[in-house]
Amino acid sequence: MTGTNKVILRLVLLLVIIGAITAFYILDLGQYLSLAELREQQQALAAYRQENFLQLFLICFAVYVTVTALSLPGATIMTLSVGAIFGFGWGLVIASFASTLGATLAFLIARFFLHDWVQNKFSDRLKKFNERFQKDGPFYLLTLRLVPLFPFFVVNLAMSLTKIKAFTFYWVSQLGMLAGTAVYVNAGTQLASIESTADIFSTRLLLSFTLLGTFPLIAKAILSVLENRRALKGWQKPKNFDRNLVVIGAGSAGLVSAYIAAATKAKVTLVEANAMGGDCLNTGCVPSKALINVARQVKQRNTAGMGLPAVATEVNFPEVMAHVQQVIKNIEPHDSVERYTELGVDVVAGYARIISPWEVEIDTDSGKQTLTTKAIIVATGGKPLVPNIPGIDQVNVLTSDSLWAVQQLPKRLLVMGGGPIGCELAQAFQQLGSAVTQVEMSERLLAKEDTEVSELLAEHMLAEGIDLRLQHRVVGFTGTQSEGTAQLEILDHDGEVVGKDEVSFDAVLVAVGRKANLTGFGLEELGIETTQILPSNEFMQTSVPTIYAAGDVTGPYQFTHTASHQAWYASVNALFSPLKRFKADYRVIPWATFTQPEIATVGMNEQMARAAGIDYEVTRYGIDDLDRAIADNQAYGFVKVLTKPGKDSILGVTIAGPKAGDLIAEFVLAMKYNLGLNKILGTIHIYPTMSEANKYVAGNWRRANAPEGALRWVERFHTWRRG
Repeated sequence: MTGTNKVILRLVLLLVIIGAITAFYILDLGQYLSLAELREQQQALAAYRQENFLQLFLICFAVYVTVTALSLPGATIMTLSVGAIFGFGWGLVIASFASTLGATLAFLIARFFLHDWVQNKFSDRLKKFNERFQKDGPFYLLTLRLVPLFPFFVVNLAMSLTKIKAFTFYWVSQLGMLAGTAVYVNAGTQLASIESTADIFSTRLLLSFTLLGTFPLIAKAILSVLENRRALKGWQKPKNFDRNLVVIGAGSAGLVSAYIAAATKAKVTLVEANAMGGDCLNTGCVPSKALINVARQVKQRNTAGMGLPAVATEVNFPEVMAHVQQVIKNIEPHDSVERYTELGVDVVAGYARIISPWEVEIDTDSGKQTLTTKAIIVATGGKPLVPNIPGIDQVNVLTSDSLWAVQQLPKRLLVMGGGPIGCELAQAFQQLGSAVTQVEMSERLLAKEDTEVSELLAEHMLAEGIDLRLQHRVVGFTGTQSEGTAQLEILDHDGEVVGKDEVSFDAVLVAVGRKANLTGFGLEELGIETTQILPSNEFMQTSVPTIYAAGDVTGPYQFTHTASHQAWYASVNALFSPLKRFKADYRVIPWATFTQPEIATVGMNEQMARAAGIDYEVTRYGIDDLDRAIADNQAYGFVKVLTKPGKDSILGVTIAGPKAGDLIAEFVLAMKYNLGLNKILGTIHIYPTMSEANKYVAGNWRRANAPEGALRWVERFHTWRRG
């Protein structure tokens, strides 16, 4: 059906419905759906039934369906009527099927008019709700139908806005309304004793139905318990436990998990086979940002401007790497064994292996020990992915893990990968003095960001001298550990090979992604599914309910801050389930890439919104116009905000420019607590600071959405005041 035809059909149907409802009230048809009228006509209708049973049956059925479908008052009297006229058996058949059919028609009518509009307008907020309702919708509907306190026409309308299937709505409604319908039909057979419809339900009966309405939820809880028991079947549960929680891995997720357990006075053991702090401290965020800081200072010294001459700076690379290691050592105490021991965590250096849903075997230098525990959190992180390319084992391959042991600056560095890690390190090594060639298979860098962000970054990297090879793929290596050559294939827009090339290098940095650390922890032996990640549900539980996961090992985000975020949910749920559980909340997740320009994003960018079919408006502010950026000689980049059409509600923000990772925090707070751009515009920002960019982009939105009609009246008011 075309859009025009759909609009016409909606208009015609709306006119028919309005006409029917108008006729109902103008003709005062409601007078025939009253308790007094039913009493007066009961004997006549009973006599008519004796002569014309089928005809009266069909008439009652049709009227009942119409009244229910149009949500007209009188459904209760109709239920009493069929009981009074046809008796309990046939009356229940008419009332049950007619009410359900009418409710389904009301559901379909409301869905036809409202469903698409609601789903499109609130798609971002309804995404999680739709996913949950897809799974548990019938339980919720059955609960509402079993409790007479909920008006059924409201239930029909509410359900029409969800994605529940019409057939599911029908059969659940048929089942859920049966008990209440039976009460009314039975009351109809005793019509003489009823003074008002309030006499039908006593307080005790209402309470009984309310309790009955909780049955689906109780059943769901019972099913959850049974599923857990089935998952744990075949394992002997200990009578007592040594620990409340054992955490495997002392990276960001593991440290936060252990900290929360200790803070809540639980007995917790944290097991780490390598260095405390995990990748972030030892091979990831901390060393890379220390290196980037040195590289930026080198670039500033080598660049003339602002009345300062360029000063050729020769990098002492061993000292640079010593500085990086010193930064790690300075931060180490934050993640040290001593600190966590003082916090109340039992820290064990060793290799952990899960041998049952409640047991962890730890292999230490002094031998093996086995701990029983109520719950386990797997926070084993991830590691760089090294593709199996012919000849790669013969050349000098570096990863974000092994890079930090290098003591000689590669004269020619080949970087594989155009993601955040590849771009950050490619730019840093170019600034430090390496001749960098960066190879990326796709058409642009940072494929998850908007195209204009990728183009701005590529422009800066090319200007710095990086040999950027987009739409190139490494297919082989030749050479030795001291010098090598990479064979490349050149790709077109469809990924087809259109040519060949080669690049010589002294070292190759592989930054094409990461993979979860899944093996060696006993997961396979327990039958836990492990593919590319360790799957977990919204409570961070794996398929074995006593075992939880957090951080890079489970995804979907591979950021230190999201690992900490997940750790809160994993630890609290592990410690307090089933008394209290929390679903992990991923609604507002920010991330940043620490290149020049720095790039930060929260929520949706344009390509995400288009892929999700979400309508949006874009408001921009160019940082090249910002006073502080001009004063700091960093006048480049932009702030881009996506909002709901005509509203200041923020869907997402992308900032590309200096201090983007710091500037994004204001928008993260705004999105978390549903503050719009008007609130940001009304907040005082210090002058001159970079943070004013956030206020100015809000001001641009306000000007673009100025109430022109109201302003014309204000203009007339001012004209009048001038006389």
